[in-house]
Amino acid sequence: MQVMEAVGAREDLVARLCASGAVAVIRMASAEDAFRAIRALHQGGVSSIEVTLTTPDALRLIERTCRELGDAVLVGSGSVLDAESARRSVEAGARYVVSPVFKEEVVAEAHRLGVAAIPGAFTPTEILRAHEAGADLVKLFPADTLGPAFLKGVLGPMPFLRIIPTGGVTPYNVGDWLHAGAVAVGLGSALADPRLAAAGDFGALTDRARTVSRGVAMARASLAGAPR
Repeated sequence: MQVMEAVGAREDLVARLCASGAVAVIRMASAEDAFRAIRALHQGGVSSIEVTLTTPDALRLIERTCRELGDAVLVGSGSVLDAESARRSVEAGARYVVSPVFKEEVVAEAHRLGVAAIPGAFTPTEILRAHEAGADLVKLFPADTLGPAFLKGVLGPMPFLRIIPTGGVTPYNVGDWLHAGAVAVGLGSALADPRLAAAGDFGALTDRARTVSRGVAMARASLAGAPR
């Protein structure tokens, strides 16, 4: 029963993440800038946040975000390369664990702790291996070297895959990826620009988040109205 409940909780979390349509990948030189950026992005409608462990004091940043923003944002950790980092992330409050690569130990540890695992993969074989190992979603990375046509091609024979392209996704091509079959997209510096944060221009980050939110909404509306 406990295992089934844990799986159900992960599915609920994944459903919420997919419904959001976009995940902001936070990679900044200052934890304070990163937190202010998270608030600015949330104000613009992007509330799924991936705090990369390459950000200074990333675990404290996850704790602070969870404490101060609560359930208004869905916080995960990124750049997770081993089971220990996954464990520490979850202890800090991360509800999903994202990796740039596929490592079975990270997927297994995330599931043991009751959170979602989103490993990275690049080829069709890697994507399928991650899925078969239990990945809740698979991160197509780096996506910009492949493009939406690649994603559409992979999903043709394997429509059961749930893929989040990350790397090269911008506020202006979100719709292209969603139309190609992505369940959501991950956006790094094209959305959470560390230069804007360092300059204190958090209003610009909010504007970018609004552009992303509109792009998601328009793509979803278009897909809903498309003939089947």
